[in-house]
Amino acid sequence: MRDTRAMRDTRVRTAEGQLGTSIGAWVALAVALALAAAMAHAETAPQLARIKDVATIEGIRDNQLVGYGLVVGLRGTGDSSQTVFPAQTLISTLERMGITVPQTGSNSASNMQVKNMAAVFVVATLPPFSRPGYKVDITASSAGDARSLEGGILLMTPLYGPDGQIYAQAQGALVLGGYMAASGGNTRQLNHPTVARIPGGALVERPVPFDLKQMHTVSVVLNDADFHTAERMAAAIDRALGKERAHAIDSRRVEIAATPDEDMAALLDRVEAVEVEVYPRARVIVNERTGTVVIGGTVRLQPVSILHGGLSVNVITETKVSQPNAYSSGTTQVVQQTTVQTQDKPVNRIDLKEGATVEDLVQELQRTGAGARDVISILQAMKEAGALEADLEVL
Repeated sequence: MRDTRAMRDTRVRTAEGQLGTSIGAWVALAVALALAAAMAHAETAPQLARIKDVATIEGIRDNQLVGYGLVVGLRGTGDSSQTVFPAQTLISTLERMGITVPQTGSNSASNMQVKNMAAVFVVATLPPFSRPGYKVDITASSAGDARSLEGGILLMTPLYGPDGQIYAQAQGALVLGGYMAASGGNTRQLNHPTVARIPGGALVERPVPFDLKQMHTVSVVLNDADFHTAERMAAAIDRALGKERAHAIDSRRVEIAATPDEDMAALLDRVEAVEVEVYPRARVIVNERTGTVVIGGTVRLQPVSILHGGLSVNVITETKVSQPNAYSSGTTQVVQQTTVQTQDKPVNRIDLKEGATVEDLVQELQRTGAGARDVISILQAMKEAGALEADLEVL
């Protein structure tokens, strides 16, 4: 195992050295491909992983919370008067505090200025076994047309679960990862100043009911469904527990029978620490929006010949003014001149023999000068031709 890891490290460094001459958009793509290519020569073998890293315990999960509140203390960057609901929320908040806002007159609700406050939606994730008083992080996002939440303070906001119950209360000063500054018609903005976080900004008020003592069976759910991994996991759990108590229900779930009066926390501790052989599926991930391609090291290639070229057509339209000569009877006219330019790129050929690796594909694509978009088209065609033994996922 140590020798195999050393070989992989050596090949990663070699592949990265070969990619040092790449330029432009090819650089980021080639790095991702080369990291996977460095593992392709190594013998495909199962990976050892703890159950807690590749699976979860059914029933022990996070819960999402959401709420609506107000951020105050902004420096004129809050919601405009055209946004109705911040003013309505402010009126409702003031009335709960015993302050009555007149409905008519110069100080009426319709004349309220809310530019120093903003309506926000607040989201949080409630971890399992959270008890009252436990702090969780929250994220506040502008719900109106506020320009920035910089310097704002979130007023007390109830956070609701899917069942409509209040599970936490959020409040505190916002922390931004960006800013916006405007003066004299010039604006400078960094990141998204309309989204902010409050670390530990919510206090849990209600726990999620879940009692380990009521569990008669423990269901371990794999993150990636695979019958072989599920069977191996059941066998590894039986070896760790010293008796046959686990069996695979399907390709994703393994059930473990609990004995009467068993300490469930101790059982889960032993189960999550068990190491199991994991056989990851071969995948090729393509993000066509960014031109990113990531190829896993377990991807296998079949013999294939690839011919790739391209025809580009550019239509250029220029608008010119035709001016008549002096003292003539002609009139000034706007004339469009259209020029069509075509370029037929030569066809590049790539031959992958039997036993070819991802590293071979990387080197051939570098040789032809293929760009990120070209690589995506080639991979899709290879998948259709049956030369790419992997799942092709397009993001």
